[in-house]
Amino acid sequence: MNRRGWLMSVLGAISALLFCSFLGGLIPGPAANQRQEIARLAELMQWKAGTIVADIGAGDGNYSFAAAEIVGPTGRVYATEIDTDKLKQIRTEVSKRKLSNVIVVEGAVDDTKLPTECCDAIFLRHVYHHLTEPVEFDRNLVRSLKPGGHLAIIDFPAHENLPPVEGVPKNRGGHGIPQKVVVEELTSAGLQVEKAVSDWSQNDYCVLFVKRGP
Repeated sequence: MNRRGWLMSVLGAISALLFCSFLGGLIPGPAANQRQEIARLAELMQWKAGTIVADIGAGDGNYSFAAAEIVGPTGRVYATEIDTDKLKQIRTEVSKRKLSNVIVVEGAVDDTKLPTECCDAIFLRHVYHHLTEPVEFDRNLVRSLKPGGHLAIIDFPAHENLPPVEGVPKNRGGHGIPQKVVVEELTSAGLQVEKAVSDWSQNDYCVLFVKRGP
């Protein structure tokens, strides 16, 4: 290949990369979808500057970090997780981003490990169907909410074709959990359903509960 042909090939490759980068800015990726979902959740739960939120089973922390932007420096986000590696990852990212309003908490299978009546809002995304001790965990979820506080459960109906989750109650019906079971268990724990959204995202639903005051 002569010099002119080589140069044209390089310019063509650069143009292709720039075009792909441009498309990447237009097509929503996972990060964009996460921000859209957290914005919808914030609206549903009425977050504002100063709101205290807990992300139970925070995973990589992305939803916690997005929530921290919404509640601002006067608010607070508890990012809880039971997986040691994920806890380390979240703590590293919190330090890297210098997020003074994110508190990382090591949870347990039966307890949020959050202070009593600490939160205005708590959410679990694709976490509730993994609970192996839901009765005990639900009791501690209610304990962690302030009177008038909200709990949002984002999950999906059971799928028999997905690998089963070990140790969970048999009434789940597969990997996932029926919305009816979520409502039954959390109302038994003392919460009241405020709203149910069946078309949350993809195959997910979202149930919003409230803790009534004394």
